[in-house]
Amino acid sequence: MATLNGKPVSTDDLLPLALVNVGHFTSMRVDDGAVRGLELHMARLAKDCEVVWGADLDTGRVRAFVREALHGRSQPCVVRVTVYDPAVDMGHLAAPGDPRVLVTVRGAGALRAPAPLRAKSVRYERELPEVKHVGLFGALHTRRGAQLAGFDDALFVGRDGLVSEGGTWNVGFVDADGGVVWPQAPVLPGVTKALLQQRAAHRVAPVTLEEAKGMAAAFATNTSIGVRALAAIDDTALLAEHPVLDRLREAYLSVPGERP
Repeated sequence: MATLNGKPVSTDDLLPLALVNVGHFTSMRVDDGAVRGLELHMARLAKDCEVVWGADLDTGRVRAFVREALHGRSQPCVVRVTVYDPAVDMGHLAAPGDPRVLVTVRGAGALRAPAPLRAKSVRYERELPEVKHVGLFGALHTRRGAQLAGFDDALFVGRDGLVSEGGTWNVGFVDADGGVVWPQAPVLPGVTKALLQQRAAHRVAPVTLEEAKGMAAAFATNTSIGVRALAAIDDTALLAEHPVLDRLREAYLSVPGERP
């Protein structure tokens, strides 16, 4: 199902998104009609709309579009809200835009601890990392390369040698003392990460690749998976079962959902 400003979307409406590929989005998992961190998702959309389009976004209207898209649905699902301008002109991107709201819905499985992830380190930095933009080619290309090498996904390392994030997820670590460490680096400010930071003691510090491999445990976070353990970084095995990871999962599951 897909709607644009609350109405069925046409092929012509989608062509600019496919061909010009300028826009931003957020993805929200819906359980029992509610979203963990809904206000954070709306704040992200508003902030990114100002950065990408120089425009204000009526998040109350966005919530209404989401409610319409969810009407009659009872099973867990993921709602993606993409903000783009169907009239965008590749040659005149400084012109005032008229961004619209595309809402798509797909099914989601039960939220449980998925199989641990094996990550391959890759020298890569996302463009405009603070924005959740639709320019996913680079990140997905690194994922493909990692999978061709026998891994599940890519873990990004910047030119400064510091670990930042994964292909479509934030990464966190558990140090030898059981402390939670989030990398200090240019990364997407993930909603799941923010919810965990509100509920679990942590520190933010630069993490080199060598330091990452020496941690007691590592984990990936995003709205679809919650907290997912990393079983390895490159050829270095990590502890996939750790009591801190269990506590982080419990903390995330305890977050009350908000209805759009």
